[in-house]
Amino acid sequence: QVQLVESGGDLVQPGGSLRLSCVGSGFTFDEAIIAWLRQAPGKAREWVGTSWPGGAMMYTPSVKGRFTISRDNAKNTVYLQMDSLKPEDTAVYYCQESDSNTSGQGTQVTVSS
Repeated sequence: QVQLVESGGDLVQPGGSLRLSCVGSGFTFDEAIIAWLRQAPGKAREWVGTSWPGGAMMYTPSVKGRFTISRDNAKNTVYLQMDSLKPEDTAVYYCQESDSNTSGQGTQVTVSS
């Protein structure tokens, strides 16, 4: 059974940083494509970025240069490093395993002064 658990969300001031974690189980982690998504209040869930097993990453334009995805296959964990945070980054952040389209329960990120 594919399971993902996100953590690391918090309240942070504009310009601050956070690192989110996503721990996966029930699948071959080092062969998995893992995406980060987010959903702001009243808005549809949107794609943030994707990590491929070979090391390639891709980001939506609004976060490119500010967010960085990395992965530690030994720990079955994908990270989302978020820098220069803006109020419009406020959302619940989810990670998703692409083959099963399974995502976790999400973690809340609030950017506010």
